[in-house]
This record gives sequence, C-alpha cells and structure tokens, in this order.
Amino acid sequence: MAYTCTSDVTDAPSVSATGKARTISDDRRRQLRPATLEDVARLAGVHASTASRSLAERPVRISSATVARVREAARSLGYRRDNSAAALRTGSSKLIGVLVHRLTDLALSTMYSGVDSAAAAAGYSAVVANGLDNPAVRRERLDALLARRIDGVILADARLDDTLAGHLQELGVPYVLAMRTLPGHLSVSTDDLEGGRLAARHLLEQGHRRVAVAAGDPLASTGRDRTAGFREVFAGAGLAIPDERVAATGFGVAAGHQAGDLLCELDPAPSAVFAVDDLTAVGVIGALRDAGRTVGSDVALVGYNDVELAADLPVPLTSVRSDRDLMGRLALELLLDRISGRDVSSVLLSPVLVPRASTLDARPGGDTQHRKDC
Repeated sequence: MAYTCTSDVTDAPSVSATGKARTISDDRRRQLRPATLEDVARLAGVHASTASRSLAERPVRISSATVARVREAARSLGYRRDNSAAALRTGSSKLIGVLVHRLTDLALSTMYSGVDSAAAAAGYSAVVANGLDNPAVRRERLDALLARRIDGVILADARLDDTLAGHLQELGVPYVLAMRTLPGHLSVSTDDLEGGRLAARHLLEQGHRRVAVAAGDPLASTGRDRTAGFREVFAGAGLAIPDERVAATGFGVAAGHQAGDLLCELDPAPSAVFAVDDLTAVGVIGALRDAGRTVGSDVALVGYNDVELAADLPVPLTSVRSDRDLMGRLALELLLDRISGRDVSSVLLSPVLVPRASTLDARPGGDTQHRKDC
C-alpha cells in the first residue's frame, strides 16, 4: 500500500490503527485537554488509585519500580497533581503561609529563604505575604493565606499590639513566630537582649561614653529588646542613656535617615550610634554624611543582623550577627512538629558581634569637637 504525505491541516478524516475514522481536529482537541490521573494510570498500566498513591509525597505500600513508572508517565503527559483536591482528600495542602512586614527587608528575605529551603526538603511549599506593618493589610493577607487551606503559619512580623497570633490560636491553626517574639507564643528568634548588650560592651571597650540609639519600632520585640539590652549595659556602667538620645522611627533606610537627622540635633553630639537593624544603619549613615560627619572616623556605628551588604559598604559596618537562614529552617521544623502534634518549645539563637571599620577606626575623642554641627 502506498502512503502519501500532505501538509493539509483541514478536518479531513483519517483512519486509526483500528480502522475507526478520526479527524486531525479530534487529535488536536485530545492534545489540548489537560492530562488526567486516569491518563497517567492507563499509560503506566496501573489502577488510578495506585497512580494517585504513587504521586503522593511519601508513597505507602507501593514498590519503587511502580512509583518510578507512574511518575515517568505523569512527566511525559505533563500531568499536574490537583493539590486542592488532594488537600480535601488528605486534610493537608502541603502549603505553609509566611507573613512578613516586607520581603524587601534583607534580613527577612534571608530568613524566608531558610523557610523555603526547609519546606521543599520536607515536601511542602511556602507562600509568602507582605503585611506592611499595617493591621488591616496584615489581617487581609492572613485571611488570604488561610483561604488557601494552608497547614500552618510562620509569623515574622509580630508586634506588641498584635492580634493575629491570638486569632490563629483561637482558630486552632498551627503557627510559629520567627525573628520577633510575643509573650506566651512559640517562637524562633535571636537573643536580642544579649545582642544589644554585645553592641554596648563593644562601644564601651572602644572608649565611647556619649552614645545614641536608632531604636527601630518599639512595638516589635527586635527594636524593643535590642535597645533595652544596649541601654542596660550603659546604665550599669553609670552612663544611663536619656530618652532624647533614643530615636524610635521604625526600621529601614528611610526610617534610619529620619533617626539620624534627630540624633544630629543632639547637643553635644554622640560619638557613637547603635542602629538596631543594618538597613536602619544605612539610613543613619546617610544622615551623618549630610551633616558632614564620617562613619568610621569621627563617629562610630553598630548595626544588627549582619546582612550581606554590611561588610561591603564603603566603610564596612560593625554588626551583631543573627543567623536568619538557620532561624527560618528551625521555624519550619518547629511548625511541622506542631502540625504533627509533637511537644515543642521556643528556640533562642545566640548573637555574635562582628567588629569592622565603622567602630574600630572611629575616634571616641571626636565627640568634644561636634555640638549641633553634627
């Protein structure tokens, strides 16, 4: 029998191997239809229930050869498992919600990276939402996460005026706080009181006596505790820091610049500043520069978190290191333990001070040369 080839793409009928007439458009519609579980099972030569169990994160009572055959069939057909349907069947969506105030914050993005990596290793996916430190937005974003049938929540933007943690507790949704803490709630964080103490001891050792603080947000445990630890050490040395030398303007570059502007109005000017966050410290640097002062020469500066850019600034920044990647990983592990009903307790990581030129090269004696010209 002779066969001819044609480029005609009309709906002219063709004949299948069984002799049944079909059209090219029939094939095209079949190809456009998303692959189903039954398609996968048929190609793999197994029952649909076997195919379903083979595609689960942790197949049970299925041979590795069958699992491999089914998954290869799913891959070749472009089959995508319906996670929402699976969630209804199993009661688990394999989704974790993460609420942060801004993922553009370098410390939070590193923490989230740890969560995401640990979630993937455990067969979960992490979904992040920005709360913007706005109560209405935070509640809206949390409700959106809950609507996705997430298995649990990592709250990385808790505040003292928070109601979200209590709301999750009332709903019975497993949750863990990360980075920030609240009394009575499970958390993974750095010992921020001790971190503030480390910054203060370092500046005292460098000879600084007249200091100031860019204190971040006092409603966040990170801002509150880091500032408290810092002031505690200076008070213990007989050098109590008055409130007017503590500028609580929030976190980030813009807030840090605002804090720096306020601190430059002090008379006499501080010889050193502790910023409770590295990006806040960057803003302080800008304010000091605008006022004619140079970090690392006539004024010392300590930041917090030791984000990647800290060591690469024009004057490398002394900073208190907080292992945010580990924090994220531990928060995810703790949340999965809580989801599984295992006993859990909060984790407090130890901070480490990393000294660099922003404090090691500054001259404490310079504080007598600057009054309101700071």
